[in-house]
Amino acid sequence: MKTTGTRSMILYILGIGFLFGLGVFLYGLFTEGGNWAMQPFNKHLNGGGQLSAGGGEILDRSGVVLAKSENGVRVYNSDETLRRAMLDAVGDTNGYISTGVQYCYRAQLSGYNLITGLTTPTGKSAGSNIQLTLDSSLCKLALQELGSRNGAVAIYNYQTGEMLCMVSTPDFDPQNPPEDLNTDKTGKYEGVFLNKVLSATYTPGSIFKLVTAAAAIEAIPDLDSRTWNCNGSITINGNKITDVASYGRLDFKNALAKSSNVAFSQIAIELGRDKMTAMANQLGFNRTFSLDGITTSKSVYHVTGTQDNELGWSGVGQYTDLTNPYHMMLLMGAIANGGTPVQPYLIQKITSSFGLVTQTGSAKTGEKLLSTQTAARLKTYMRYDVTKEYGDSMFPGLDVCAKTGTAEVGGGKKPNGWMVGFSSDSATPLAFAVVVENSRTGIGSAGQIASVLMKAAAKKMQ
Repeated sequence: MKTTGTRSMILYILGIGFLFGLGVFLYGLFTEGGNWAMQPFNKHLNGGGQLSAGGGEILDRSGVVLAKSENGVRVYNSDETLRRAMLDAVGDTNGYISTGVQYCYRAQLSGYNLITGLTTPTGKSAGSNIQLTLDSSLCKLALQELGSRNGAVAIYNYQTGEMLCMVSTPDFDPQNPPEDLNTDKTGKYEGVFLNKVLSATYTPGSIFKLVTAAAAIEAIPDLDSRTWNCNGSITINGNKITDVASYGRLDFKNALAKSSNVAFSQIAIELGRDKMTAMANQLGFNRTFSLDGITTSKSVYHVTGTQDNELGWSGVGQYTDLTNPYHMMLLMGAIANGGTPVQPYLIQKITSSFGLVTQTGSAKTGEKLLSTQTAARLKTYMRYDVTKEYGDSMFPGLDVCAKTGTAEVGGGKKPNGWMVGFSSDSATPLAFAVVVENSRTGIGSAGQIASVLMKAAAKKMQ
């Protein structure tokens, strides 16, 4: 009896294990079946895991065809500059760009379904078409403005959530990939398979002062009546924190407009590590976001165990601070929307080969990042930045609120230039983040790109 009972127990355990495994398999089949079918090791099914004869079209918001399958080959738009500009969003034929639509939505583009797999009753595959929210002409303009410089540009409608522009460099022509793309030793193509809007992080420089400003707004009651004497530098723990110039006596809004390191390093030290960290975390640092299921890189703020001089540098966007362009764009949308962002999305709609719309994008409210009152005051300060320092002529008629940054990166390299902001005009609800690597000042590099693109994007909305 004892032996029979033991055997029964073993069979019982094996049966439970089998049912559990079957459940896991079926769940995976329903949720990941298309991706399994499109793996390179299934060459007998899909020709190497890549889209081929039946791959659906990818189109921009206006219906411009960005990629399609033709005669068993994946082909791209006839305009080379446009092909390069849309590379990060569309992806490449080999699937090296893992955040591109051609990789992330390969099952839908290939026409996979649970019943017939990658084929139809006729024996042919029938992929779905995917329309993006992106404006390909705006993306092309962004690439042209970046020129030979590396960087990233992101613009979205902060009321509807539609991504309008998402471009990063370096790039290549997916229709005619260079022979040395994978063997280049000059650094020309370093990071070429990385969508820097989503997957890169940069030292923020002075755009991080918006985080310090938010913390100060909530923790220092007399903030607007306070002043700081900015004589060009301040020494903290034997470490000198410098400004570009001696600004003299500054109140808070002018300290932000002049982007005074002397003032903001002292503010960060006064706030302390806990309050600075709490605000950074509240605003989305040290965690990821997503764009239609594509996970972004984390913006980073860590000051545990720092000396006061290091905390001071962190408050002006240096030390070990890192920011992701998509996150900064989202944060601008949050400030514009009174503290709560509308979640950006990239996929406008997916339409099956039978004409059935199987997925549509729509505006969804994101997680609240800051209070309505704090957002309103930041908006006022950022608007003052433009009217006082940058000039409304950069963004005529758009009532833009913005902040620039010039981030020192070391290693003998020129600083990275940033500009982030949004239009407060309800007719042009656009939020943006622009970063240009190893450039001049933020206003002279990223600012000029933001100016051109915001004017172009706003014109399309009129």
